[in-house]
Amino acid sequence: MSVVLSESLGQQRALTPPGSPTPSSPTNHGAMENNYTETISIDEAIDRIGNGKFQQQLMFATGTSFMADSMEIMLLSFLTLVLKDEWKWEGLEVPIITSSVFAGAMVGTICLGNLGDKIGRRPVLFCASFIITFFGVVSALCQSFVPLLLVRFMVGFGIGGLTVPFDILAEFLPTENRGRYLLLIEYYWTAGSILVPITAFITLEILHSWRLFVVVCSIPCLISLITSMRYIPESPRWLIMQGRNGDAIEILRNAALVNGIDPLQVFPSGCVIRCQEVESHDFMEILKPKWRRLTCLLWSLWIGMAFSYYGTIIAVTRIFRYKNGDNDNDDGGKDNDNDAVSFDYSALLISSLAEIVGTMLVISLVDRVGRIPTQVCSYGIGGSSLLILCLFSAFDMNRALLVVVAFICRVCEMAGSCVTWISTAEILPTEIRSTGHSAANAFARIGGFCAPFLIDGDISLIKIGVLMLIIHLTTAFCAYKLPETKDRNLGEVLNGEEGGAENLDDSDSTGYTDSHDDGTSLVLI
Repeated sequence: MSVVLSESLGQQRALTPPGSPTPSSPTNHGAMENNYTETISIDEAIDRIGNGKFQQQLMFATGTSFMADSMEIMLLSFLTLVLKDEWKWEGLEVPIITSSVFAGAMVGTICLGNLGDKIGRRPVLFCASFIITFFGVVSALCQSFVPLLLVRFMVGFGIGGLTVPFDILAEFLPTENRGRYLLLIEYYWTAGSILVPITAFITLEILHSWRLFVVVCSIPCLISLITSMRYIPESPRWLIMQGRNGDAIEILRNAALVNGIDPLQVFPSGCVIRCQEVESHDFMEILKPKWRRLTCLLWSLWIGMAFSYYGTIIAVTRIFRYKNGDNDNDDGGKDNDNDAVSFDYSALLISSLAEIVGTMLVISLVDRVGRIPTQVCSYGIGGSSLLILCLFSAFDMNRALLVVVAFICRVCEMAGSCVTWISTAEILPTEIRSTGHSAANAFARIGGFCAPFLIDGDISLIKIGVLMLIIHLTTAFCAYKLPETKDRNLGEVLNGEEGGAENLDDSDSTGYTDSHDDGTSLVLI
């Protein structure tokens, strides 16, 4: 349905829904030139649309995609162990199935993320959501190892495109609200983490159907696909970079209208937007000298983050997994395939609830303490807590104590990963944000790919705890070397033409570089 606005020139102009902008007509464009009044940046334009219903709709649509990502990953810790018992797996089938999703996600992030910078954020989001929903349901039809392996790889490929909705949300948020919203969306991830053990208990323990389990876990992505088609527009930042200025202003005006703001008051005729020159969106762009050091730091950070996060979840699931009523502690992880698999669902649910606390903790700290200190502390404490958990489990400590330490582990993992997502989206400039963020996520899948072979292998819990502590500390060091982005405009921290990431060590103690875009052009709105 079109919304008609009265312009100051007495003309009528129809605004289409956010996803289908209509370019400005030449007549109106000329009228705007004659009424030129001011020049604004894209950040100021985003600030002018305000914060309200538009961002809330956007967060719900993008948040459900985050929930889908969470559920499709978390279900593996239950599904693989159930299938190991039902299909009588005797080798490396469990870690291979788990790792296949991360392998698919690694390919998907590279392919779909690069497309996000070339053809736009919106179509890539639709494509990713459809792939996850379709192959998630097809997983329930698989009858053997190889078909399941291929199908879960395709689910992972779709998951690889789910960095794009996060970037869309970041690009629509006013500066003062960006940190809080990018953390609030993590509650959707947490909701997915909590729903998985609940769904597993109902479908696996009560209904005894792993096929129903995987179908139910694909529902959030279907919801994301439907809501995204209705509420998510194309990113105006990306549109301006492509020279599609009429489309961008239609979206900005419509967003202001949804937030209850007069579009022609905040974007009057003759308003001019300043944008940087369009750059190549090729994947190799992020490896050019001006971005190379930043890219390597982000890749290292994301590998460590994923290994730490997913490794912790797999370790906690292993610790609270039972065979014939006995806890799997320091026996090397070997099980009798004739025994039935069961889980301490209450302990796993409590540990999942820790992610709510982790998100709340980050929301209260990230804009006060900063992105970098929060990441360093989270990864450091998380690694230490996991080592303690592995030691306590190996020596058969009290269950209540194990639950408490597991809770602390999940709090820290959630806190660290939340801020890493935010910091990455804020550091990268618009011209490489989708590609850079997706590439970092692709490398994160390397960490996720390797984690199952360590945790689900024959290595003792004590050795796992020591190795995970080393990985956590390395991750904390990588985070420490990144620039702080608190209270800065999106992508403002680094400017490639004035030193870029290779001069990170030359910035001040907060990691700021006071640089601005010189190669700018005036774009008429």
